Amino acid sequence: MKLADQPELSCGTGSSVVVTRCQICGSEMLESMLFLGYLPPVNQMRSLDEKPHEEAAYPAEMLHCKKCELVQLGLIVDPNILFPPEYPYTSGTTRILRENFAEMEREVAKLYPLGKDDLVVDIGSNDGTLLSNFKNAGHRVAGIEPTLMANLANERGIPTQMAFFDRTSAEKALAEHGKAKLITATNVFAHIENIHEIVESLLLLLDEKGLFISESHYLYSLMETLQYDTIYHEHLRYYSVTSLKYLLEAHGLEIIYAKKIPTHGGSVRVVAARRGAYPVSQAAKDILAEEARQPLNTERVEAFKRSVVSSKLKLYALLNELKEAGTRVYGIGAPSRASTLIHYVGLDDGLLDCVLEVKGSYKTGKFMPGTRIPVLEESRLFDDPPDYALLLSWHIAEELMPKLRQKGYRGGFIIPLPEPRIIRADA
Repeated sequence: MKLADQPELSCGTGSSVVVTRCQICGSEMLESMLFLGYLPPVNQMRSLDEKPHEEAAYPAEMLHCKKCELVQLGLIVDPNILFPPEYPYTSGTTRILRENFAEMEREVAKLYPLGKDDLVVDIGSNDGTLLSNFKNAGHRVAGIEPTLMANLANERGIPTQMAFFDRTSAEKALAEHGKAKLITATNVFAHIENIHEIVESLLLLLDEKGLFISESHYLYSLMETLQYDTIYHEHLRYYSVTSLKYLLEAHGLEIIYAKKIPTHGGSVRVVAARRGAYPVSQAAKDILAEEARQPLNTERVEAFKRSVVSSKLKLYALLNELKEAGTRVYGIGAPSRASTLIHYVGLDDGLLDCVLEVKGSYKTGKFMPGTRIPVLEESRLFDDPPDYALLLSWHIAEELMPKLRQKGYRGGFIIPLPEPRIIRADA
């Protein structure tokens, strides 16, 4: 596909763009997979001292392209709304992410060793946690990050440009640091609009023998474990390796390695390079073959939708039963995905007393987006314990539960997905 053939997006009202053609291939053969209603930006949170007032909400619909297999959102919201400078997310606070980034550096060193003077650039580099691993290994590093987390990274000695990634920021990075032997984009490559322009900007910065590594929520993991809570406006696309292959090959890149990783409840790491620069691994071939054996036909899409609706109703019924019995339920963790679950299921402060976050979180002292559910410090779980703790960060439940038990929590746990279940206090 030539760049001139990129899909045009039809503009809606305000700052949103309605997707009428596939974001990758331009096809109009888009079928609806799931509509989750109107969701607020998942990281816009009001202070507890603010009175209720008008807040924006945007339709969240999953669309499946029958031509290139891309699953995508049907609306693109202005990134300045979704990723303001005060965006509260920090990647360094999550153990599984820190371990994943460290493992990535080790894997690169084993499979595609870098020279000491080689440059590593991270797109959406946040607080510099990923790049710190490559810096500690002796490589030159540079980050590109649109939020105030860029300042935190700079303070930690990770040179970081505060900007959205595009041709301008790529050219600036090129002028300051030279060509990159490795460019990474973890949990951001599915977030950025005008994806063809992004790949072209990436190629401008990438060395001829350079590598591009992306990590994104993996579509097949999402569907298998009914992760509807990962559907929100920051995530414009839900990649399979098949749809990524279509995108990258349009720009002269080929996938040379791929593997599934556990982050965010199921992601995929994909390594790409210019066509012919490196041999294609068996691991990449195996995942593509596996996807070919389970295509996203209409029957599979409909089954996914039915299962999501069933899971939602079961969770609401479970919480309703507990509340009618006079029990108290706190939410644990306020990741972005928690906002989608709360809104789609229809939870409010009548069903969920509060949501708890670790001390120092940028989200404490605020309401969950679009609700009056307060986000409070985790200490309340031990000082004034509830009967049940709803794990909104359920994808790391096996890590969270032992920690909370060790700190003194003796109540029950509720795992909301894929099928709601209770782990009793005496378990």
